Amino acid sequence: MSRYWSAVVTGLTPYVPGEQPKLPKLVKLNTNESPYGPSPRALAALHAEVGDTLRLYPDPNCDYLKESIAAFYKLKPAQVFASNGSDEVLAHAFLALLKHEQAVLFPDITYSFYPVYCGLYDIEYRQVPLTESFEIRVDDYLRPNGGIIFPNPNAPTGRPLALSEIERLLRANAESVVVVDEAYVDFGAETAVGLVERYPQLLVVHTLSKSRSLAGLRVGYALGDADLIEALRRVKDSFNSYPLDRFAIAGAAAAIEDRAHFEQTCAKVIATRTRLAGDLAALGFDVLPSAANFVFARHRQHGGAELAARLRERSIIVRHFKNPPRIAPFLRISVGTDEQCEDLIAALRAILA
Repeated sequence: MSRYWSAVVTGLTPYVPGEQPKLPKLVKLNTNESPYGPSPRALAALHAEVGDTLRLYPDPNCDYLKESIAAFYKLKPAQVFASNGSDEVLAHAFLALLKHEQAVLFPDITYSFYPVYCGLYDIEYRQVPLTESFEIRVDDYLRPNGGIIFPNPNAPTGRPLALSEIERLLRANAESVVVVDEAYVDFGAETAVGLVERYPQLLVVHTLSKSRSLAGLRVGYALGDADLIEALRRVKDSFNSYPLDRFAIAGAAAAIEDRAHFEQTCAKVIATRTRLAGDLAALGFDVLPSAANFVFARHRQHGGAELAARLRERSIIVRHFKNPPRIAPFLRISVGTDEQCEDLIAALRAILA
């Protein structure tokens, strides 16, 4: 601890990102990246941006990208906010929309960045336990709050919440913002974007890191009522008025516009996930129903930490969470290519034998 640190820094417990190891012949199934490359149209757009215009600042409003996103979802550009990855979008949402006198609510097993944002911005929060089957129960959120946020599908469990249940929550919770973090929604859950026009308290957050294979570009966006978007813009312009560079704007817009590539890669991931879940079950794993590009599974005889370590010895990396203890037996396994998943199953078969 440095004597020059502020009290805020001293009290922070930062988010720990997934490991990016440098091992030979690595099968990397720990950070939920897409196993398939970006849209060829996105790559072409990136190449086209190389030129003299890089001496100029990018568009601080990201108008071209917002127009592409709005057209995709049949919304207005004023209902779209774009920023440097969905994590930054979420950070702005916590400060702009979830910092109130009452506590913000989110699941006890969920994206571990949420309590980090609360610590950074001094936001009171309450963690709402998942059910015994690791599901979000809407009735548990029907109480006074300063806002509600959850991923759908949830992470790291992968379990989705039905759109009808999200709408039931919105009908009962009109006085504070509900943020639905849809980082993984394109792999089998129902998006809440269609509810934006009817519920002004709803903010839906997306990323291009998963279903559009652009984790390296760092682009995220939010969809909601223009009043919510204006709150995010005010925070953004008080923090960094140029969050997206020219490459990010051009590549992201092209990826959004290439619907065919997006649908094809999502379909391949879903098909592989189905096979992977079946193969794991055959090896004695309990696999939670997943609508994400990962599965969450525990073996009936072997602990998660043990299996993660033994897979690592074979240059196969999966994600293991020590805390909370309730999920310590589980492994979160990203859906890779068919070949990567076959390597994983072969390694597990050998370990378990």
